[in-house]
Amino acid sequence: MSTTVQVPYHRPSIGQEEIKEVVDVLESGWLTTGPRTAQFEQEFSQYVNAPHAQAVNSCTSGLHLALAALNIGPGAEVITTPLTFCATVNVILHVGATPVLADVGPDGNIDPASVASRITERTRAIIPVHLAGLPCNMEAIWSLAREHGLHVIEDAAHAAGSHYRGQPIGAGYPAKGQYSDAVVYSFYATKNLTTGEGGMVTTHDKALAESLKTLCLHGISKDAWNRYSDRGNWYYEVLCPGFKYNLPDILSAIGIHQLRKLEGFIEARTRLAEAYNSLLGEVEELELPPDKSDCRNAWHLYTLRLNLGKLAINRDAFILELKNRGIGTSVHFIPIMLHPFFEAHASRIENQCPRALALYPRLISLPLYPGMTEAQVAYVAQSVKEIARQARKNPICQQGLTNEVPALFSSPVSNEKVRSYRSGGQ
Repeated sequence: MSTTVQVPYHRPSIGQEEIKEVVDVLESGWLTTGPRTAQFEQEFSQYVNAPHAQAVNSCTSGLHLALAALNIGPGAEVITTPLTFCATVNVILHVGATPVLADVGPDGNIDPASVASRITERTRAIIPVHLAGLPCNMEAIWSLAREHGLHVIEDAAHAAGSHYRGQPIGAGYPAKGQYSDAVVYSFYATKNLTTGEGGMVTTHDKALAESLKTLCLHGISKDAWNRYSDRGNWYYEVLCPGFKYNLPDILSAIGIHQLRKLEGFIEARTRLAEAYNSLLGEVEELELPPDKSDCRNAWHLYTLRLNLGKLAINRDAFILELKNRGIGTSVHFIPIMLHPFFEAHASRIENQCPRALALYPRLISLPLYPGMTEAQVAYVAQSVKEIARQARKNPICQQGLTNEVPALFSSPVSNEKVRSYRSGGQ
């Protein structure tokens, strides 16, 4: 059955400013990394209060660059969260290191206590992920890093515009010695700030910034702008075997204006999230997304949680009902240990994350973007309430049902359990 989309999951907010800037780049004769990218890097570093910024062609490449620049490789372990996109773990494997998963806390972000329990003599770094735009407990993570001599690379793919205790993600507290080695952002098509594809790495370390810059473009000593512009020189040297991760001016042209609109985007997202909260707050079959009073949530996602013990349908059926009403949704994320590529590691004791596995079947990301209207939010909320009401369990059948850790994962996860869970065994 074909259903007309009433509310798409996402729609980017692109204006005439971005279009004009792209046309200007096309007409300038310089399309690849050059003056627009340099401008974008400078304005972004000022926005997040970090002294150095390196534009890259994706958050994935930025994470890879940061690990490589910090010389993390074979024999090293890197701790991260299971509730993330696969790229966070892929880059750890790309540098030859071993990913170790720490469980999540009630907010869905990585739990510092679980991180502490995973640290060994081989641990070299921690990669916290600010899920949905809600900041992690960075003070606790920085403390662990100082105590054990570890690097911290923040995966801020969702967190452009988020604030941690009064400071933008990326700023930290340099006067207190509290900041990460690198913070990596995503400008993918669905992100709060988009360039279509792209990302940024920020750091407080000048030497690391130089390494990032060199590794970003084949390891050569000069970028194309400094070789082929009227102020450049053809000669260059390859200093190390680098990558091809640079962000071209065409995409930076979009980013410059998206960045200038970001505060307005976040205000709109916050207003829409508050509208959702108001409309859905009294529905007992639902749990609202977590938030923190001492942080600014960038509201990249609105991740509703289903109280499955009160519903006669599961999350996938709930999503299908929304789809039948023309509403786009997503799920963030499929836990890393459920992907086939990680199956060989899933049964290891250091990768047991029962809280993440218990949370996953409950998660639905509803549409949330600045261009949404109040009528669209009301339609989505009303549809969610109708589905919850229609799928409400008979109170007599609710006895003994909870949203605790599924019995399937009450003991260490074996490969058989993973396959059962992935195929609908839970």
